[in-house]
Order: sequence, then C-alpha cells, then structure tokens
Amino acid sequence: MSRPSRALLVVALASLAALHGLSGADATVAETCSAAFNSDRRVNYDFCVAELNKHRDSPGADAWGLAKVAANVGVNNAGAAVNDVEALLAAGQPPPDARATAALRLCEKLYYDMELAFSGAYDETNARNYTAGKQMAADADSLVRRCTGGFAEAGLQPPEPVARRSAYAVQIAIVCTAITNLLISP
Repeated sequence: MSRPSRALLVVALASLAALHGLSGADATVAETCSAAFNSDRRVNYDFCVAELNKHRDSPGADAWGLAKVAANVGVNNAGAAVNDVEALLAAGQPPPDARATAALRLCEKLYYDMELAFSGAYDETNARNYTAGKQMAADADSLVRRCTGGFAEAGLQPPEPVARRSAYAVQIAIVCTAITNLLISP
C-alpha cells in the first residue's frame, strides 16, 4: 500500500514544481533552499534560489553539490571584493583619510581570509567532512562582519562596493552554512 502513496507523492511534487514553473534542476535548488530556510531562519530563500541557480554546477546538483556551489560563489565574491577594495585604495579620489584607509586595509585582509575560508568550506565539504566545512563557512560570515565593523568603529559608512559585497557575503555564508548543516543532520 505504501507504493501507491509514494507514487502519488512524487506526482504531486512534480505537479507542484510544474505549477511554479520549476524544472527538475530548479526544483532541486528550490527544495534545498527551502530546507535550508526551515533549518535556519536567517536564510533568505529568494536569494538562495536566485544565486544558486546562476551557477553552472547547480543543474542536477544535490544538497552536497549545492553546498559546494555556495562555497564557490563565496570564493568568487570575496575575490571580487578584494579587487574592489584595491581599486578604492588605488583610485584615491577623493583620497581616503587615515580612518578610511585603515578600514579598507582591514577589509582587504579579511576578504583575503574569507576567500580562504570559503575555499576551505568547499574542500572540506567535497571531502565530506561536513562539520569542518560548516565551520569554515561560519568563519567567512564572521570575517565579513569584522570588515563592516571596522568601518563602524571608525565612525564611517563603508563605500558602496564594500557595503554591497559585504551584504552579499553575509547572505552566501549563511546559505552555505545552512546547506552544509543539512548534510550533517538531514
């Protein structure tokens, strides 16, 4: 009797996905993001779906693959943030004062460290060492918060590129941590 119930459930889920315009790959991303949101309310479901669906490795990926995608996206964002900070420091227009320069230098270092943290999250998750992967993603979240905190301590607002990259980094770190946590306790 359980076989027809399972078949009915599969048909119902496929119909629901079709009604929402989700392909098989999109449905997997949506399901994983939904589970991540249900396990950690800090996850922004719409951000999770939109950003993971942009990545070339997402179609057909399971939660393990999507945790690695989130870590890879984090690496890419952190690298781009380093480039943005370097451009701000090199441009010098207007020349940043000592407080702004110090905050930018701090962020530059922290974003380098964040690249390593997300890269470590990817490597540990890939090796199926989920607890270490989750910790590395959580470390990335902590690093970005220290960057924005450096501007706050200086009594300054971060420049737009830093604010944008930082907001993104916080979100992708939360997504990466939450999806990796699903692998630890499914």
